[in-house]
Amino acid sequence: MRTVGVLVLPGSRTFDISVVGEVWGVDRSDSGIGPFEVRLCAPGRAATPMHPVGLVPATHGLSGLADCDLVVVPGRVDPSAEVPGSAIRALRAFDGTVAALCSGAFTLAAAGLLDGREATTHWRLLDALESAAPTATVLRDVLFTDDGRVLTSAGVVGGLDLCLHLVRRAHGADVAAALARRLVMPPAREGGQRQYVDPPLPRQPGRDGIASTVDWAVDRLTEPIGVTDLADHAGLSERTFHRVFLAATGSTPGRWLQKQRVLLAQRLLETTDLPVDRVAQRSGLGTAANLRRRLRAELGVAPDAYRRTFRVPTAS
Repeated sequence: MRTVGVLVLPGSRTFDISVVGEVWGVDRSDSGIGPFEVRLCAPGRAATPMHPVGLVPATHGLSGLADCDLVVVPGRVDPSAEVPGSAIRALRAFDGTVAALCSGAFTLAAAGLLDGREATTHWRLLDALESAAPTATVLRDVLFTDDGRVLTSAGVVGGLDLCLHLVRRAHGADVAAALARRLVMPPAREGGQRQYVDPPLPRQPGRDGIASTVDWAVDRLTEPIGVTDLADHAGLSERTFHRVFLAATGSTPGRWLQKQRVLLAQRLLETTDLPVDRVAQRSGLGTAANLRRRLRAELGVAPDAYRRTFRVPTAS
């Protein structure tokens, strides 16, 4: 994958185009990454207004997409905006890999490229995408989808996850890890976008203790605290605390507490060389066997396999 074409339409998001430029448009050949050619392809090769700021001068017309290795479709400020017929024809004629960032999935839907495929987008737009692509299978808790030829991402930073995945897929884990280090981010983020969907814990009258209890619990995950301890700290009965917590987060207190411990275990596996049994203790999961069971339930992998995949390399 050496030539990357970007479909530039009015209202395309500046951030999405910047992500493509940062991943493929910067010469990092000194680190064994690239070089790549990035083409900004717009109907009529016209300069195109972005959102929220910027005017992008095209380097190519839509014909520049035809011989690219990859075509990236940025999101647009109005996902339901009409897609020019010329752009739809160009997408349908392209027989390589196509990746949509965030609401760019709606552009692929307009071209019929999501028909019968798995897809995702920003969590606020998932229902609308199901309407726009009724034969697609819309996945609600993933950072991106990849069926081999057509890929989609959650928004907004999910587009960066997808781009790193494409680099990994085409050039290997070492190149992707080197690029991630240059971008100062982990090679892959754990979990899906559901963790970003839930509203923040509210500080309503009489409910301030819930938000402070969350902070209190996160600082004490190693300790054997449970739901009773959370309710006591919040100054509420266990039944009331359960009801209020569920309404605020969409999760039960017990499930939330377990998830926080798994997330802590993931961070320790990614950033330390602690043995698995020590990771289990430090994360409040107790034993290595329990850590293995919980990690398999959450992520489908064992701790050692997770560490091999996601261990953040230290700078030499």
